[in-house]
This record gives sequence, structure tokens and C-alpha cells, in this order.
Amino acid sequence: MADISAISDDRRDAELGGAVGDYFALLKPRVMSLVIFTAMTGMAAAPGGMHPALALIALIAIAVGAGASGALNMWWDADIDAVMERTKKRPVPGGRVSGDEALVFGLVLSCLSVLTLGATVNWVAGGLLALTIAFYVVVYSMWLKRRTPQNIVIGGAAGAFPPMIGWAAVTGTISLDSLILFLIIFMWTPPHFWALALFRTKDYEAAGVPMLPVVAGARETRRQIVIYSALLAPLGLAPVATGLGGWVYGVVALALGGMFLALAVKLWRAGDGPQSDKAAKSLFGFSILYLFALFAVLLAEHVVRHILG
Repeated sequence: MADISAISDDRRDAELGGAVGDYFALLKPRVMSLVIFTAMTGMAAAPGGMHPALALIALIAIAVGAGASGALNMWWDADIDAVMERTKKRPVPGGRVSGDEALVFGLVLSCLSVLTLGATVNWVAGGLLALTIAFYVVVYSMWLKRRTPQNIVIGGAAGAFPPMIGWAAVTGTISLDSLILFLIIFMWTPPHFWALALFRTKDYEAAGVPMLPVVAGARETRRQIVIYSALLAPLGLAPVATGLGGWVYGVVALALGGMFLALAVKLWRAGDGPQSDKAAKSLFGFSILYLFALFAVLLAEHVVRHILG
């Protein structure tokens, strides 16, 4: 009997652990980590100071709000997620979490995150978080994603808000510098996701999602990637012009922007040959490094400034 009881307890523990893991997966933890990082950079770069406890509350609320967006996105997109190779193992299409459970989970977390940030920090930051959630779920997921190849261009604004929210958490305002941080991510998003879409085109075709390679073809997508990369490279240097970034940031931004553009041009020159997917994957991988490194250097510069007084 003891052995049977132990087996039963182990099974219950495993099921509970699996359920917790599935609900955590609904939060899109990789996306959430980027949101936390860029929001933290916005907070560190903002003028003035913030009590460490409030800063922690703000970051947790922003993270939970981002996770809520992910859960609501998975609820809405469960049908197309089930078709796409990249997403078919997610909790809702995988049958481990029901659509209704994902919906309630996302709505509850959305309300809690916005109310917590607004009531404990300030309502400018809380309002921006509410706007971010609404933009990602309603504007991008429900409206744009299945209707236009410009889905990721306009919808990308949702992922660009976190540094503005972090900035507003400290200052209670929106400034030119916070808008620049927004624009860097906004301009980065299309070449980042179109590079992914180039080597995942069949997935999007099967799901009926009109990503640019599906609607306009690979050649036009590569052309658009070069255009956006050419705009992104100088934009990455804008913080230096306003004094938000120092000379270290400027050197890094110049080097990374040049490498980003070079990889975009390499992708363009690869054409439709066998090197195309390889070039797209290289650009996609580097784009993640680009954004992380840019914000990491900016964060480090401001941390050092705070330490040195």
C-alpha cells in the first residue's frame, strides 16, 4: 500500500508540475524576458530615481502584463497555432490548457498587472501597459495578423512600448528619449520577423497568415528587410545625439548597425538559391543579439553613471 500511495503521490506531483509548466508557457517566457530587459533599460536611463521596492513592483507588473498578452494571444490564435510546426506544441493547441482557461488566465493577469502598476507606481505607466496589452491582443492578434502583410510593421508597436513604460514608471512622463527607444525596437521588428518568416514561409502559408513572404514573395521581403535595416542602423545612433547614450554605446551601435545592414544585404544577394534560408537564419539570430547588446550597453552606461553619481 505504501508503494502504491507513493506512486500516486508522484503522479499527482508530476501532473501539478506539468500544469504549472503549461501555464508558465502561456506567458511566452522568452518574449517576457526581453520585455523585462528593455523596460529595465528604460527605467535605468530615465532621469531621477526610484525606490528599489517600487522598481521591483514595476518590473514584475510589466512582466505579468507581457505574459498576459501572450496568454490572450495563444487563446485567440489556437487554431492557427495548431497548424504551424513552430507553435503546434503550445499548451492550447496541445490540449493541455483549454481555450477558456487561457482566456480567463490572460484577462485576470491583465487586470492585476495594470491595476498594480497604476496604483503603486503611477497611472501614466499603468495606462501605457494597458495600451500595450490592448494593442498586442486586439490590434495585432485579432485585427492585423490575419488581414494584412503589414501586420508585423504596425503590430510591432506592442513590443516597442516596454522601455517607454519603464521610463514612465520613473518619471511619470513620455519624452523624446523614451520615444527613441520605442522607435529602435519598432524599426527592428520587421526585419527580425521577416527573416524568420522567410525560412518559415510554409508554416504561414498552411495557417493562412498573410506574412510578407507569403503575399509578396521572398524577393520583395528581402528588399523590405534591406530598407528597414538601412533605416535602423542610423536610428540606433540617435541616443548619442540626445545624450541618452555615451561614446561606448555609440561605437557599439555603429558596429552592430553596420553588421545588421551587411547581413541584410547578404540575404538580398543570396536570392532564391540554397543559401537563402541560411542567410535568413543568420540575420534572424544576429537581430536578437543586436537588440540585446544595444540595450545592454545603454543599461550598463546608466548603471555606471548612477554609481559614479
